[in-house]
Amino acid sequence: MRIVIAPDKFKGSLSAPEVCSHLEKGLQRGAGGNLEVVRIPVADGGEGSLDAAVGSGFTRRNATVTGPTGRPVQADFAVRGREAVIEMAAASGLALLPGGPSPDTANGATSLGTGELIRAALDLGCRQIILGVGGSANTDGGAGLLQGLGARFLDANGNELPAGGAPLAGLDTIDFTGFEPRLKDTRFVLASDVDNPLLGPQGAASIFGPQKGATQQDVGMLDAALARFVEVLAREIGHRAIKAAEALGAGAAGGVGYAAIAVLAASRRPGIDVVLEFTGLADRLAGADLVITGEGSLDEQSLLGKTPMGVARAAAAAGVPVVAVCGHTTLARQELAAAGFRETYALTELDSNVETCIAEAGRLLEQVGTRIGAGLAATPRAWTVHTQEDLHV
Repeated sequence: MRIVIAPDKFKGSLSAPEVCSHLEKGLQRGAGGNLEVVRIPVADGGEGSLDAAVGSGFTRRNATVTGPTGRPVQADFAVRGREAVIEMAAASGLALLPGGPSPDTANGATSLGTGELIRAALDLGCRQIILGVGGSANTDGGAGLLQGLGARFLDANGNELPAGGAPLAGLDTIDFTGFEPRLKDTRFVLASDVDNPLLGPQGAASIFGPQKGATQQDVGMLDAALARFVEVLAREIGHRAIKAAEALGAGAAGGVGYAAIAVLAASRRPGIDVVLEFTGLADRLAGADLVITGEGSLDEQSLLGKTPMGVARAAAAAGVPVVAVCGHTTLARQELAAAGFRETYALTELDSNVETCIAEAGRLLEQVGTRIGAGLAATPRAWTVHTQEDLHV
């Protein structure tokens, strides 16, 4: 039997490749080693997208870039031919803040390193760049990203502004004379499920600023600073700068979505669709007897387009049954069945202590894999759909 394992990470516990490894070990143990297993780690466009790319034939690359607080960091990205996958969190993520989020970092964190990663990909000949956003520390509207690509943000005296979103309140001009010329031949995809605009009560500062350490006063100041950015950028590139501020996804990643749409002409697509496309999941499902997907928490949010749902849709289109594995689930059995999952296995069914499930997820996943593998060996036909008649058995 051919089994495809296509999970997301179990956040705070295991990466998607590690989930694949533990499940496969259990599957083979339960089935007596008679399974052909295909590992396809996936993600929803945010953190984990880099692992998904590397697991699908991309080569991991590394560059020293400017972290969100200005300190140098080592950041990975992935390359396959002329295509690159950049995970913004690797260069500009919350996890890179030395002391965690604070009002200072909320106002001063920069996306500069993400722009520098794009430049590193350009240096390797990449001309199609997938920008996976999520987990960002900045609320700078993508100003830092543009600085990393050669733009200069100046005050009324011609001095360059300090990094971060708050200093944009003093923005007077943007100098694009040194802007990276290779961008004209480069296509960008913004992989994001966030549909917030840049400004206002549903914008980047209001909705996501508090998660990054912003106080209510900071939120108002950041929103005004981003509005100033839009005003000045419109003088430089025209009305599209104003239109882009209202575009779906402009508020993603502290407004990096805005810069990507307005200046880099990025097309926004749901993250899971982008990842499943570059992993080639649909083609790799051919001949599969079962698909196993999952993530740490399978809940109402999952049903809105997270990884398990994307995999379930692809499996249904291929006529392959799919089961889900998760740390825990808040969904009723009927909801899980309606989502397309033949069976769902939660680690909390094996150990009700959530902390144990997080700390020992690998061991528990192997137990789940063993159970599934034993079921496959005992009643293989129960897991497969070979003919239209089988659908009515």
